[in-house]
Amino acid sequence: MLGQIIRFGIAGGLSTIVYAAVYLPLTHYVFEPAHAVYAVPFAFAVAVLVGFPLHSYWSFKGHGTRDNSGKQHGKFVAVQAFGLVLNALITWIVTGWFHQPTWVPLLFAVSVVPLATFALNRAWVFG
Repeated sequence: MLGQIIRFGIAGGLSTIVYAAVYLPLTHYVFEPAHAVYAVPFAFAVAVLVGFPLHSYWSFKGHGTRDNSGKQHGKFVAVQAFGLVLNALITWIVTGWFHQPTWVPLLFAVSVVPLATFALNRAWVFG
C-alpha cells in the first residue's frame, strides 16, 4: 500500500499541477476573484482527463481488477464528482465568504481532497 500512496501522490501531484494551470489563469483573466468557484469545473475536468489513466494504469497498478464494461469508469467519475463538489465548496467558502486570494483554495486541493479521493478510489473504484 505504501507504493500505491507514493504513486498516487506523484500522479495526484501531476493532476494538481494541471488543475492549477487551468484554474489560476481562469480566476485571473476570465472570472472575478469572488467568482473563482466558476473555474473549478473546467480545471477539474482537465485534471480528471489526466488523472484517470495515471491512476488506473500506474497508481493502482496490480491492485484489484480492471473493468472494461464502463462500470469502473463510472465509479471513477462518481469519485471525481465528489472531489469536484468538495473543491468547489472549499473554493466558494474561501474566496466568496472569506475573501481570500484565489490561490488559497489550492492548499486544500492539495491536502484534503486527495486524501478523500485516494480512499474512495482504492476501496471502491480500483478495489
